[in-house]
Amino acid sequence: MALTKRQSEELAKQTFEYAPAPESTDFVKIEPSYNLFIGGKMVAAHSKKHFPTINPATEQKLSEVVEADEVDVDRAVKAADEAFDSWSRMAPSRRARYIFRISRILQERARELAVVETMDGGKPIKESRDVDIPLAAAHFFYYAGWADKLEWAFPNRKPRPLGVAGQVIPWNFPLLMLAWKIAPALAAGNTVVLKPAETTPLSALLFADICMQAELPPGVVNIVTGGGKTGSLVVTHPGVRKVAFTGSTEVGKLIQRSLAGTGKRLTLELGGKAANIVFDDAPLDAAVEGIVNGIYFNQGHVCCAGSRLLVQESIAEPLLEKLKLRLGTLRLGDPLDKNTDIGAINSKAQLEKIESLVESGIEEGAEIFQPECKLPERGYWFPPTLFTNVSQSYRIAREEIFGPVLSVLTFRTPAEAVEKANNTPYGLSAGVWTDKGSRILWMAERMRAGVVWANTFNRFDPTSPFGGYKESGFGREGGRHGLLPYLELV
Repeated sequence: MALTKRQSEELAKQTFEYAPAPESTDFVKIEPSYNLFIGGKMVAAHSKKHFPTINPATEQKLSEVVEADEVDVDRAVKAADEAFDSWSRMAPSRRARYIFRISRILQERARELAVVETMDGGKPIKESRDVDIPLAAAHFFYYAGWADKLEWAFPNRKPRPLGVAGQVIPWNFPLLMLAWKIAPALAAGNTVVLKPAETTPLSALLFADICMQAELPPGVVNIVTGGGKTGSLVVTHPGVRKVAFTGSTEVGKLIQRSLAGTGKRLTLELGGKAANIVFDDAPLDAAVEGIVNGIYFNQGHVCCAGSRLLVQESIAEPLLEKLKLRLGTLRLGDPLDKNTDIGAINSKAQLEKIESLVESGIEEGAEIFQPECKLPERGYWFPPTLFTNVSQSYRIAREEIFGPVLSVLTFRTPAEAVEKANNTPYGLSAGVWTDKGSRILWMAERMRAGVVWANTFNRFDPTSPFGGYKESGFGREGGRHGLLPYLELV
């Protein structure tokens, strides 16, 4: 028997209790400290500086890693440069076998990698397990297939690798961003020096062990840990021929200035302030799930997060009612619990930034909504947050918060929706929810966003290119397009 509207509303208001379902950590071995991965093995660093990596859900130290200095980075670049000659000349089909082997080992060690990713970064285990690790393995698998087909990828051209690629990745998707960078670089015949994020280095160091397990030739992949200074040393090293950076727009601008006139290739994937646009003919229940996935996935630590919700006026009230009910069902807590929807904020510094911007929204006059949510006593936490009565001039509608905070605006016509969506210095992604395919195409043509999702959000595939416009950067990662930045076409 079908439920009445009242019965449906009552059911939606119920809070379901879930028994704890923690993922075991017994099979994961995290070393007390880690050295650097240079020339195919873990080596002692020249630098004597170390820093801890912290579990943001407990504030407990997981391990200590090296703050690599100029000597360490130089050793890594020289090891990559020495390996480049043989790696670039290797039969492409043989290169493909190494990359494919890495993909298979990632799959075999998926559970271990997912747990480490969650402990080091704070994201829910179900996201690490079901999204990050499978996608990372899929990227290596996909680019293994391209390694011996480069001349088919770029017909009538002769593709040549560039040399040593210096790569700097962020903390929100550590292993996945590593895969986005390393897989196409290796397939194209380049060697790599990678610098993982300061707060999430452990999965990259596990990847170093995977490279050894795969018997990757020494020096093809090198991993140096550290903070911003180490990243700057990698980027500016004269032996690096290609730089790939994912991170903040501010740092991206600094990198672009520092490389001007050097002749180095550069790709930047930077910040975003994506618009998620819902029209009056959209399926509201599906749209609500897409909105939640768009902004609360990975605690909003997503550069393409749908942090601006644009709703057609006629459906704003029923949509917000459904959205607020849905927020009340999200479970915040232990990231290692398989029932958890929202984990810990990655670091204390990021939590303070989120709190500051939320406070500015309240001061500027926006109306805040947060469901009843008990935050754990230890760790860095922020509840799922929704702002209504938001003006385009408010900081929460203009600045990238990089947290579980959604700003809601309204529109009347498709033209107004496009204008409001494009009214941002960013241009990384967008979402459109409507029953009309023609409207989706009309909107996609007019929005300045690198990716436009239709009736979904945050859907990724290794075969599809990803990248931005304006202050969201330039260049593409993924698909055949992801090979191009690592090749010279003659």
